[in-house]
Parts: sequence; structure tokens; C-alpha cells
Amino acid sequence: MPAVTLPYGDSTVTAELPERTMLVGGDGGPRLQPVADQESAVRQALVAPLGMPRVGGLVKPGARVLIAFDDPTAPSFGPVRGLAIEAILEELRDAGVPEANVTLVCANALHRKWTADELARIIGLDLVHRFGDRLKCHDAEDADNIVDLGQTESGYQVDVHRLVAESDLTAYVNAANHLGFNGGWKSVAVGLSTWRSIACTHTPDGMSMSVRGNRMHHVFEEQGRHIEKKLDRRIFKFETVLASFSSIAQCWAGGVDECRAAAMAFQGDLHPPRRSQAKEPADIVIYGIPNWSPYATFAKMNPLLTLVSSGLGYLGGYIEALGKPGCSVIIATPCPEQWDMEHHPSYKEVWERVLPASKDPYEISDRFGDEFASRADYIAQYRHGVAFHPVHGILATHPLKRLKHAGRIFVAGADDPQVPRHVGFIPTKTVEEALSEALKVHGPDATIACVRNPQGV
Repeated sequence: MPAVTLPYGDSTVTAELPERTMLVGGDGGPRLQPVADQESAVRQALVAPLGMPRVGGLVKPGARVLIAFDDPTAPSFGPVRGLAIEAILEELRDAGVPEANVTLVCANALHRKWTADELARIIGLDLVHRFGDRLKCHDAEDADNIVDLGQTESGYQVDVHRLVAESDLTAYVNAANHLGFNGGWKSVAVGLSTWRSIACTHTPDGMSMSVRGNRMHHVFEEQGRHIEKKLDRRIFKFETVLASFSSIAQCWAGGVDECRAAAMAFQGDLHPPRRSQAKEPADIVIYGIPNWSPYATFAKMNPLLTLVSSGLGYLGGYIEALGKPGCSVIIATPCPEQWDMEHHPSYKEVWERVLPASKDPYEISDRFGDEFASRADYIAQYRHGVAFHPVHGILATHPLKRLKHAGRIFVAGADDPQVPRHVGFIPTKTVEEALSEALKVHGPDATIACVRNPQGV
């Protein structure tokens, strides 16, 4: 029987699986080679932008410029943001735009605002000190700094940060493309927008990580075309694919659409369709969950993030890609019950009050979405503290849609069995015990797929 090591919180767990188990995924080694010189790669991209002139050719002396950038939930902790911002500032200075005319905005959308110390960890302490109060976090509830640009041809609402509308140039620095999930027009149409604009895509069926024909990005692209038409000018983009959390594999600059197309073409060769990774659909799908979520950057995990957002969301694509309808899913995680009330205050209420009422994400959105989106107490924590917007706790339940495909979810190794039971999952002490129970359902010859070292896909 092969021994497979799986992520398990802050550690790993080794499981003994049958010889017939189909092993999916890599061995943890890098898939892409990092560029030899990150600063040189950034500057080369800016020297040869796609579909647009260089930054200096887009402004006149004395122009007002917004440089927006990905917040720390983008899993990119190298120098790329700072390198790109500094290189853009240099081109602006050469074109007669003083640094005093530039504002930096962290495009955190409904994510939490970030402290100066946290921002220094992703853009560099020098930029934080130099920009002072010209470095801001986006506030999706600040009506004075939101501009209503109306609706697209399909009726999608478009709200943007006031500086997008009022600046002579908006340049956006994307720090990481996670498959097809982020980057492109999502950076602006979500990162610098409001719940009113975001709601059309942030539904149980609206989100997609596909690098091919991404339905979510079709909406963002329509919103982006609307933005550029209304403003009568284009937005400049810097787009990144990483080799690791700290190093660039490839980067591009220029038009938003052109950079997105280049990034997806690059990734398309790297990531074959997930359904091609298993020889046949599996009765049982197995993977482990690390103690990490983009939404817990510089914060703590909680059961809703671990079991639902990560377990069925970021990693849950494997359920439909590898598993048969009605399959059993085995996830390994200690999932301790802990709550970070400073950063995720609405999550605990969603766990304690909403999930006992319904495990159906469509019903949850209908019954509780508007309530949480408008909760004044939580919104005050979002606006004046470092809390996620309250509706984000509702969005974290959307991956429960995987239960339409999976017949049951086993959680192996939970510190407290009541935690997985709370969301309707089945606790077991070990992966082997969970597998034994799943084989009773599917039969002794059931097909098994195990994902080694899942990379959040």
C-alpha cells in the first residue's frame, strides 16, 4: 500500500492507501522557473507594453495619477508590487509627474483594510513612509469616494473608486494570477468597487478559476469595457504569474485585456484541464487542507474558512473534476474551533446562526445576504478597523454548493469532532478510518483518487 503525505494544518499526515489509488498533483516541486532578475523583468515589461504606449506617453506634465495594487490576500509576498510601483513612478517622473501627484490605493474590495505595517510587508517600508496619507485602502462603503458609472449593456452595475474616475491615469499592479481566478478586469471591477457591483458575480455559481472560457471574467470584461468607455481613456495594467510566493515567473504590462490574454495563454499550457488528471472518475476523493487561506493572511483561520472556503472552495474543484456524482470526499485537517474576532467578526455569527438554519448556499444568500451586507455594526468594523466586510462571511458559504456533487464529506483528524458535525460532515480519527467507511458505501473495489500537495486548485 502506498504511503501518501498530505497537508494537515500546520503539519502533515501520512496515509496508507490501496495500490490502485490514482495519485494526482505534483510532488511539491516548483512548476515554473523564477526569472533571474525580478527588477529587470518588471522593467522590461514596462518598456514594451502590450496594446498601449508606455506610462510616460499616457500622461502630461503635472497629471494626477492613481496607482492601485493587489491587497495581501493575493498570495504574493516577494518584491513585485514594490518593484512595479517604483518603476512606474520613475516613468512618471521622467514625464513630468511629481510623486506628490500620485496616490497609492490598496484594492481590497470587501476584504479587510490593512495596517501600515502589513502594507509595508508587501510594497516596502520606504513607499509606506514616502506616501504617508497618500497611501490608502479602498473603502467599499465610503459613498464620498465612490463614483456610480451606471450599468453595462447586460445590466451589470459599475461602481469605482473616485480616483479611477478623476485621475488622468490609473495604473494597476497585479501581484499574482491564481489560475484564472484573479487578475484582468477583476482587479478594478471588484478590487476598487462596491458590493452593489460585485454581487452579480459573487454567487454560488458565479465564481470560476478556469484559465479557459472563464464565465466570471466575461462579466468583468464587460464592466471593464464600460469603465473605459465612460472615462474615455484606458487603464494601464501590470500583470504577474508567479513561480513561487516570492518570485516572478512571467510578467506583462499594457492594456488590461491584452495582459489578461497573455497571462491566460501562458498558464493554459501549464495547467491542463483538471478532469484530465485522473484516468477515470473516482468514487472517493482524498486531500489534505493546510492551515492557510488567502483570507487569513496576517490573521487566523477559523472553521468556516478551513472546512468550507478552503476545503470545498479553493480545493473543492477537485471534487467535481475527479469525483463521480455522489462521491465520498475525505479531507484531512485538525480544524480547531478558533475565531479571530478582529478580522472575521461576521464569520462566527454565520457559523453559529446561519449554518444551523441552512446548509444550502443559495438559500443562505437569499435569506441572509442582504442582512449581512447591510449590518451597521460589522460595517463599522470594516470601515474603521481591520475586519472583512460582513457579507464576506456569507460568501464563504458558497462552496457548500459542492454538496450537490459529493454524497458525503469525511473529515479526518479533527481536534473536536463536533466542529465538522456542525456543518454536516462526518468526523473520523484517521484518513484510513474514513476510507474504510467510504468503501462500505461504494464497495470494496471503489475507485480512489488522492491529491498530493494540492496547490489551491
